[in-house]
Amino acid sequence: MSIEIANESGVDVDTDAVLAVARHALDEMGVNPLAELSVLLVDIDYMTELNHRWMGGEGPTDVLAFPMDEGSVDHGPGESAPAGGEPALLGDIVLCPEVAAKQAATAGHAPADELHLLTVHGVLHLLGYDHAEPEEEREMFALQARLLASWRSTRNQ
Repeated sequence: MSIEIANESGVDVDTDAVLAVARHALDEMGVNPLAELSVLLVDIDYMTELNHRWMGGEGPTDVLAFPMDEGSVDHGPGESAPAGGEPALLGDIVLCPEVAAKQAATAGHAPADELHLLTVHGVLHLLGYDHAEPEEEREMFALQARLLASWRSTRNQ
């Protein structure tokens, strides 16, 4: 699994933990081990620009996911690797640590925990999950909680 991370946010972030939670989520979801993912941490101004340009939103958001090659994602052992053994390009997850820190304060947990949640959330979006409809939201958020809980349990051993 190739995961590239770039912290351009100006905020000190434990990028190793962000990488670890992303890798855990992808592994647990049975994604092809040749898959490639990019994680970018950005400041509020850049996230505001991306949110406006790509989502039509106002102001900054916490996470954006930009899927690249949904057709080649290996969702489990029943599917074969992409043709020619080429890696699946999952896409990009963009996180804003400053927004995550504000949300963490409101939720009563650490900013790092919020970034881990948002990373898993972004991974699930790249894998085709959504939360536009109530049933989709229940499924995605339950899966998100399960992945976070299993990742935390492996870290505490």
